[in-house]
Amino acid sequence: MEAREQARDAELKKELDATLHARRELGEEYETALVDSFLDKVEQRLDSSVDRRVRRQLAEQQMAVARDARTGRAAGDGWGEGFGFAVVTLVLAIPLSAIAVVNAHLPGLLIAWGGIVGVNALHAGAWPHFGERRRERRERQERRGSDWEE
Repeated sequence: MEAREQARDAELKKELDATLHARRELGEEYETALVDSFLDKVEQRLDSSVDRRVRRQLAEQQMAVARDARTGRAAGDGWGEGFGFAVVTLVLAIPLSAIAVVNAHLPGLLIAWGGIVGVNALHAGAWPHFGERRRERRERQERRGSDWEE
């Protein structure tokens, strides 16, 4: 790839030399047209470079999605997200438990903890439809991610 870049740099240098030589021969009245022509060539080179990078980025993303599909896991699934959610719900469970016990004694505590377990089960995708919707939403968000990261 580097040899190709060097060849393009050499080609661009030749173009610049030719433009400067033509400017010397033709005079200042053609300077604007010559500069515009050279800048068009530079712009074309930049466009092709950006297109190449975008195609490479899309190909890498498609490969990652295909790899994840083969292994049966959704992109972005990870231990950290589930663990973080579980920790937050357990921290919130302490005041909820206290409030439930003070107001409704043992039945209130059982209801509060049933809700905590239910929320964690929903988040973990224990009910298939809920888990599918979370996965689809995450995939849509990933597709909207930036294509310009290098």
